[in-house]
Amino acid sequence: MSTLAGKTILMSGGSRGIGLAIALRAAADGANIAMLAKTDSPHPKLEGTVHSAAEQIRAAGGQALPIVGDVRDDDHITEAVMKTQGEFGGIDIVLNNASVIDLSRSLDLSAKKYDLMQDVNVRGTFMLSRAAVPILKDAENPHILSLSPPLNPTPKWLGAHTGYTLAKYGMTMVTLGLAAEFAAEGIAANTLWPRTTIATAAVQNLLGGDKVMAASRTADIYADAAYAVLTQPARTYTGQSLIVEDVLEANGVTDFSGYAAVPGTPDSALFPDIFLD
Repeated sequence: MSTLAGKTILMSGGSRGIGLAIALRAAADGANIAMLAKTDSPHPKLEGTVHSAAEQIRAAGGQALPIVGDVRDDDHITEAVMKTQGEFGGIDIVLNNASVIDLSRSLDLSAKKYDLMQDVNVRGTFMLSRAAVPILKDAENPHILSLSPPLNPTPKWLGAHTGYTLAKYGMTMVTLGLAAEFAAEGIAANTLWPRTTIATAAVQNLLGGDKVMAASRTADIYADAAYAVLTQPARTYTGQSLIVEDVLEANGVTDFSGYAAVPGTPDSALFPDIFLD
């Protein structure tokens, strides 16, 4: 079993939630984690900054490089790639974690929010991944992993929140496109999405508050699945839209009860995540 010891991850976002959980799982192996994130000072509704995340990463056993910046800004992306390579000598993994969610119906969605979702989710994923590719080519087992769903063109999901659906499917299409384009160079690119909602600030604030939080799984399940993906051989494990629980099952995990946000919640009572039938 390979580990992430000494590997360098460049992540967009990650001050809290799923991104931070993935970073902490990698840090336990002694990985290096560079985070390009906006949250320089505490947000009134969201815990965590890029600096507090870096402290947690170091406490977990990893090296951290907090980079205050915006994945929408090409100069910030270039700087993040250069700083990461300069600090750690290379980049092994790009984790496209930064994402904006707005489930408004089309007539209610502001143009500004539509643009923000496109800029962060789709363009940010493309530009950050692309900027790192020349360095990933030199890595021993290079991976791009985007936290986005399988493409599911059913009317139910296309019509549920068209603006957000487009932005999340865009992340996936970028990732699958890069997988095809750079397969010959041995760079893996996959997406990862959970079968149930994950207890994060986004779920609390945007998806349904305490009720949905209680029927969710912890971010640890996403972190364990991401770890399993990122330790796979890049040349053969690529171009897939992966589901968190399927990845863990393939790795021999059959009991997910330990991941319930409220211990003892049966799997049947968990809230299914969006985009999956």
